[in-house]
Amino acid sequence: MADQPRRPRTLNDARSEAEAAFKRATTKVAEAPPRKSAAAPGVREQVTLRIDQDVLEWFQESGPGWQDRINEALRKAAGK
Repeated sequence: MADQPRRPRTLNDARSEAEAAFKRATTKVAEAPPRKSAAAPGVREQVTLRIDQDVLEWFQESGPGWQDRINEALRKAAGK
């Protein structure tokens, strides 16, 4: 058989090739999720917590250390 002439490229062929090249260049390799290290005892994490106003006032009435008292009450409730 003789060499057959190539068919001319169409816009769709060029677009498909460009999209495939872009995808190869921009696709990130999936990374493993970061490992959680075991928290050292006594390390605290800042969170936002919504509690009733009267409960908050009750803990704050005792003065400084109200956050520690809330933490202790939560520990007891969690059985820790």
